[in-house]
Amino acid sequence: MISDKLLFTPGPLTTSYTVKSAMLRDLGSRDIEFINTVQSIRKDLLHLAETSKEEGYEAILMQGSGTFGIESVISSVIPHDGHLLIIINGAYGERISKIAAVHHIAQTRLVFEEDEWPSIQNIEHELMNNPGISHIIAVHCETTTGIINPVEEIGHLARHFGKTFIVDAMSSFGAVPLNIKEANIDFLISSSNKCIEGVPGFSFIIARQEALLITEGMARTLSLNLFDQWKGLEADGQFRFTPPTHALLAFRQALNELATEGGVKNRATRYSNNHFRLVKGMRNLGFTEYLSPEKQGYIITSFYYPNQSAFNFKTFYQLLNERGQVIYPGKLSKTDCFRIGNIGRIFLDDIDDLLLNIKEVLMEMGVFISHK
Repeated sequence: MISDKLLFTPGPLTTSYTVKSAMLRDLGSRDIEFINTVQSIRKDLLHLAETSKEEGYEAILMQGSGTFGIESVISSVIPHDGHLLIIINGAYGERISKIAAVHHIAQTRLVFEEDEWPSIQNIEHELMNNPGISHIIAVHCETTTGIINPVEEIGHLARHFGKTFIVDAMSSFGAVPLNIKEANIDFLISSSNKCIEGVPGFSFIIARQEALLITEGMARTLSLNLFDQWKGLEADGQFRFTPPTHALLAFRQALNELATEGGVKNRATRYSNNHFRLVKGMRNLGFTEYLSPEKQGYIITSFYYPNQSAFNFKTFYQLLNERGQVIYPGKLSKTDCFRIGNIGRIFLDDIDDLLLNIKEVLMEMGVFISHK
């Protein structure tokens, strides 16, 4: 059997053998077993969001990567005279701004430093002085750095000012507890290949039904039309276009394994333990985290490059890759960092192996290793 590399990335992730094995079946898109699988997935996603259909929420599956899901929401739920306030403190907030621009959606950009939480006071000031804003969007876990943004507080502002609130929860949903109703989130977007530990192939949107219903006819695209996608799934359980059947079967298994692990709370504990073991080991090797500890989430961790001429990230990455361990390059705009993910089917022993390999690679490169 081929041995997979361990993916210390924000996604795609290392998945279990049983999740991968679930794809070794062919099901037709109109097969009653497949339709029942889709129905059960939608129900379980609402449960993970701490809500239900009876409470007025819907789960909608959308073919494509997480960015497809984000573009689906942005292009489908904002009217042509709408105005989007985008909270930005990293590359993924910037991507949202690009999507809005492509669809000619009026936008206001509130940009904060990549190592800072968005200022609630600044957001409130913008809402008070720009009454034309109709929608607000924020990233929950900004994987540019790993910072966890205060979406609950932003949601409270959205409620107070009567704005529709959209959250990109791509790298947090399933491992960072979040009650969608209490946070006043109207549309939450995530992906199959993140903290639920499925494989790539689709995104999903959890929507407040009341906010969804008023979007009929607003969509700017055909294939990413969120309302029509929901309407089709509600009518007969069918996707409008070819569904990613194998990825959905894997996701069904991944949801089962999340439940067996003990749900979001226990998965959060495992990921947190991975993060703290990683940080301790990296500090012992002389590395410094980019974010201050109080702002650092446990999904992915950014580390500064060592201030040594012998360090070359491309070489560092390649030597780790040859040892079967894949990390992630940095995405920061102002400084040199790389990122290590703490999520996926990885455990403390895997973190320890990574740290040992990092130590060996540094020695091979001639980089001085601290002995704290």
